[in-house]
This record gives sequence, structure tokens and C-alpha cells, in this order.
Amino acid sequence: MADNDKKNGIETEALFGDFVPGKQDSTETPMMRAKEMMKNDLPKRFYKEVSIGEEGGSFQVLLDGRSIKSPAKKVVSVPKRAIAEVLVAEWAAQIDKIDPATMPLTRLVNSIIDGVEDAREAMLDEIVSYMGNDFICYPASHPERLLDRQKEHWQPVLDWAGELLGGKFVQASGILAVEQSPVLGENLRKIWSDLDIFQLGAVHSLMTLTGSALLPLAYWKGYLSRDAMWAAAMVDEDWNVEMWGEDEEATKRRVYRRADCDAAGSIIDAFSAK
Repeated sequence: MADNDKKNGIETEALFGDFVPGKQDSTETPMMRAKEMMKNDLPKRFYKEVSIGEEGGSFQVLLDGRSIKSPAKKVVSVPKRAIAEVLVAEWAAQIDKIDPATMPLTRLVNSIIDGVEDAREAMLDEIVSYMGNDFICYPASHPERLLDRQKEHWQPVLDWAGELLGGKFVQASGILAVEQSPVLGENLRKIWSDLDIFQLGAVHSLMTLTGSALLPLAYWKGYLSRDAMWAAAMVDEDWNVEMWGEDEEATKRRVYRRADCDAAGSIIDAFSAK
């Protein structure tokens, strides 16, 4: 490392590319990224020690005493030690080479630092739009056992969210789309409009992973546990596995998606911890 690099921190653009909200397809998974990365040689681990640095109430990951930088060359600094501890664990877990596919929180934090503030209004618009067409408002018409399972996981969330947001969610009957009261979206936007970039980035990530705005809201508010949120999001997928069996590639993608879910969840938990 040159002296300038030591002074200014370690840049990670070559490792993590452009993981910025809105710049990648929401259907893209870490596994797809991992396969892309495998086309090239992964970089060797170049550091020995990983630690946490604290400055002005913020926490940084230090590699051999040097801070790391995001792809946009911003110092990676987080507001909660618990978040920094997970980041440190990811960097420490890299053995011979550095594999971004195994570092979900690092990828998410990079994207938050580099993109959330500038994309705030667009992200809030997208969250409200998701809620207006939330998949938990579209239960199956048959078979009865699937409908019962969806109702068990989804109806309590709909009732709770409706009470929180000052309205009632309408569920579709059949394939026709339903319109929700604009008051619900307006109140959701008010709740999340003042979130700091880390919480907003985390809930937005959970939204894209679950396909729902209401499930992350319930988790963020403490109404659902992380496992309960994930189980509700996976009802249809679990049903298909039961009916048709597991698909190896789909199972692998799900593992990566759950890792991303846990990464986002660790940010929310860090803010809710007493």
C-alpha cells in the first residue's frame, strides 16, 4: 500500500462494484453476483488483522489499522457498534481470498453509504408503491390448505398494519388488482420519511427480498420476529416445494436471500436494541 492509501483508507471498488440502490435489478441475487465474480480470480486476502475503530460516535472497520472505503470512495462508517461487529466478522471470515458473495452486510452497508441519501425519495416512493400492491393482499383462491396457510401468516399482519396506518387493507378475490386507500400509503411514508439512511436501506432491502412492504414494517416495529417475517414471505415457495419437490438452484438462491435478509435484519436489530 502506498502512503496515500494508508492515510485515506482502503478502497473496495474492485471488490464490490456498484451495489447501489436502484442500479441493479431487484431480482438479482448474491448468487448471480458470485457466479459473475467467479469468471475472474477473487482477490487474495491482503490484511492480517480486522478491528473496530471509533470516532465521534461512529464505528469503522479497520484492516491492519486502516479504514475501508466504499466503491464510491466514502469511508465505511456505521452508527452502531453491533453493525460494525458483524462487518468485522465478515472480513475476518475471509481466509485466502475475499469473496463478496459471502459478505452480505458489507455489500448492503456499501450500497447504503453510496446511494441511499440521494435515492431517498425514490426509495420511499417504491416502498409505498409496493405496499399498494403488496403480495400478502393477493391470497390464492385454492387449494384450501394453501389458503389457510396464507391466512395464518398474512391476515394478522394485514389487521395490525391497517390499525397502525389508519385504514383497512383490501384483499383481492381472484386475479383482479385491488386499490388500497391512499391514506395507508401516506401514513407509511410519514413513518419512514425521517429514517436515517441505514434503517431506510435495511427496510428497502427487506422489501425487495420478501416482495412485501408490510412484512418488513411489522418486523421493524417488532410485531414479527425475523423468522416469522421470512416464513410469511416464503409461504408460497414452501408450498411449491412441498408439492413439487426441491430444486437445487432455487434452494441455493434461497440460502443467499436469507443471508441478505439476516444482514438487513442485523441493522434493524442494532437500532432497536436497548
